[in-house]
Amino acid sequence: MKIGYDAKRAFLNTSGLGNYSRNTLNALLKNYSENEYVLFTPEIKTAMLEEQDKFEIVAPPKADSSFKKSLWRTFKLSEELKSRELNLFHGLSNELPKGIHKTNIPSVLTVHDLIFIRYPEFYKPFDRTIYYNKVKYACSAATKILAISEQTKQDIITFTDTEPGKIEVIHQSISPVFFKAAETQKVKEKYKLPDQFILSVGTVEERKNQLSIIKAMLARNIKMPVILIGNPTSYCNDIHKFVAEKDIQDQVIFLKNIPEKDLAAIYQLASLSIYISVFEGFGLPVIESMACGCPVITSNVSCLPETAGDAAVLCSPGNIEELGENIQKIIDDENFKNELVKKGKVRADEFTPEKYVEKLISLYSEICK
Repeated sequence: MKIGYDAKRAFLNTSGLGNYSRNTLNALLKNYSENEYVLFTPEIKTAMLEEQDKFEIVAPPKADSSFKKSLWRTFKLSEELKSRELNLFHGLSNELPKGIHKTNIPSVLTVHDLIFIRYPEFYKPFDRTIYYNKVKYACSAATKILAISEQTKQDIITFTDTEPGKIEVIHQSISPVFFKAAETQKVKEKYKLPDQFILSVGTVEERKNQLSIIKAMLARNIKMPVILIGNPTSYCNDIHKFVAEKDIQDQVIFLKNIPEKDLAAIYQLASLSIYISVFEGFGLPVIESMACGCPVITSNVSCLPETAGDAAVLCSPGNIEELGENIQKIIDDENFKNELVKKGKVRADEFTPEKYVEKLISLYSEICK
């Protein structure tokens, strides 16, 4: 098969959708090298993929402005696809190029979440409108839609009026780096990490609810440091203000832009990982933690129970007392902690890139037969 991809995120996003795109493309090339993979991107960056030279990469002229490159990706790409004689095109991040429904090229669309519809207060009105128009068109034009969780599938049905039979749920994979032993001592020294700490990974924003972790630790008088890893937003101001009021500046550590290999080591060093978001499309840090042998506390809402299975402690994101009790239990009860680690390893094995692309290729073959 000759398969095209919207690879913008693979080249231009260093986390989130970028990681999903790179994990998918790297695993496809590694496990199904007999296929041709054509990557369409408004801009090319070197060394973003493991064997980048083995992909065919198509981009507009370097001299074009960012605006013209954006127009090329949205409005000109369908013409480009027709000239490449593709068997299939896959939009990896919530959108497809305008006009693809006129090309007779079968298309697959991955939808990660529709949080901008569920929680519009977290987005600018203009951005919400753009996102909605793109995903609405893409869901209508796609031959098949991949939802990364049952939660996302239900949101697609609810918010875009898509027929359920058009949507297939395939849980996304995590990077292979999280399944390998990391250089923990080297990373510990690099970032001057404490001997014991609680970890929370994800953009530091209101929806991710990191302030509740700090409040829960204070409620139980837990002195262990907490490390927040993620890009900052204005929500950081709320955290800094609270931390200053309680005079616990030494107990809260902020890190950002951590390479995946270093992140794997930090997971492996952590006493536990907490992902107490109020809503997610999937919740990658839950599975990353488990693969690294780190016990997990996560929310009992949205897709997170689906993601965690029976391998994490679930609690209400708004219940500070319950969260504090669960943190204390994992710290104090070694047997309980070890059981979580054991279950987590088993759960994480379901999310390897190899298993993900096996399902993906099976779907491609079914569409193209």
